[in-house]
Amino acid sequence: MSGTSGDTVRTSAATPASTSAATPASASAATPTSASAATPADQPTAAPRPGRTPPRVVSLVPSLTEAVAFSVPGALVGATDWCSRPADLDVVRVGGTKNPDVGRIVRLAPDLVVANEEENREPDLTALREAGIEVLVTEVRDVPGALRELARVLDACRPGTRPRWLDEAEAAWTELPEPARRTTAIVPIWRRPWMVLGRDTFAGDVLARLGVDNAYAGHADRYPRVPLPDLRAAAADLVVLPDEPYRFTADDGPEAFEGLPCALVDGRMLTWYGPSLAEAPAVLSAALRAAWDGASRGLAEEG
Repeated sequence: MSGTSGDTVRTSAATPASTSAATPASASAATPTSASAATPADQPTAAPRPGRTPPRVVSLVPSLTEAVAFSVPGALVGATDWCSRPADLDVVRVGGTKNPDVGRIVRLAPDLVVANEEENREPDLTALREAGIEVLVTEVRDVPGALRELARVLDACRPGTRPRWLDEAEAAWTELPEPARRTTAIVPIWRRPWMVLGRDTFAGDVLARLGVDNAYAGHADRYPRVPLPDLRAAAADLVVLPDEPYRFTADDGPEAFEGLPCALVDGRMLTWYGPSLAEAPAVLSAALRAAWDGASRGLAEEG
């Protein structure tokens, strides 16, 4: 959840480690190391080598893969195994976000590698830089930051690139009406063990802009493990259940929170920053309304 992200929610279904920002279990990638990746302030804006149109780009972030593929056709030559969009993406796969095959990336001779400070590990990015490859590292913690970083990445891939979907996404989020009410929600991202959104996440900011405050926004960890009894006792108004990284469904998740309305939401709309940002406010708002409407009908029937 890089800003979670954005994508770390989705792609880092990694074995929880001792690190405080542990991410979900049972995936192949390892959790981020304690060494933090370089942030935008630490590096100049990368630029592709002159003479190549489009440049050769490798993306180590699923959201950015989708954004570059849609906006700079033909630029992508490599992407991670987690990069599932566009559905017809036909590029060399370079391993996971946390364990990319650096040698394979180098052999692709990219002009630019795009990465994220939370999704990717600094040792891998350092190895790429030492091989002479430009690496652009994004940092995303909220919606405005996502929009800025998307513009930066696309401009680095092809100067002057400003796709229509990015303008539509910016308008969709800047023109949001003030929420009619504010509610508090638990946002699980994994079970066995239960893990939820904590502090300083992209997905948490997305929900806050729609009137839903994360019950664990003040937690010391970004993706804390919280026992189910504690979640039930958190006095939240709502449970938001995305379909990734853990695939919560109507039959897998809501039963753990009897008596609380549960909103089943599209995980891509909640955690990805890319073309989906343009439709995310409407799609997520509809799912949240459906949960409230269902709860209201249930109360009316009981009455």
